Amino acid sequence: MHHSPDAPAADEISFDEFLRVDIRIGTIVSAEEFPKARKPSYRLVIDFGETIGRKKSCAQIAANYHVDELVGRQVAAVVNFPPRQIGPAMSEVLTLGFADKGGEVVLFAPDVKVPDGSRLF
Repeated sequence: MHHSPDAPAADEISFDEFLRVDIRIGTIVSAEEFPKARKPSYRLVIDFGETIGRKKSCAQIAANYHVDELVGRQVAAVVNFPPRQIGPAMSEVLTLGFADKGGEVVLFAPDVKVPDGSRLF
């Protein structure tokens, strides 16, 4: 997927279709480098609270973040995609971000701490 800040708008969808995408906030509890990925990536474990629990994610965020600064940070992720095999790792959720000017990922997070597991609406 190409990350571009000036990509055209996607096709129109209904509000019901939007609600099927379950986007939650979680706190990163571990982050490690993932050298086997094609693009510089990290393997994350994110805690989404009691109902959803801890989930793994592979995120191409190495350009803008160092592993040491990720633990404790809240991030948004889609939690209802099927798990995806990425090389030797399983990615259970899609961590969300936006493209910076160079097309690299900037994480999407609330500006005030919210309870883990809170759903976007």
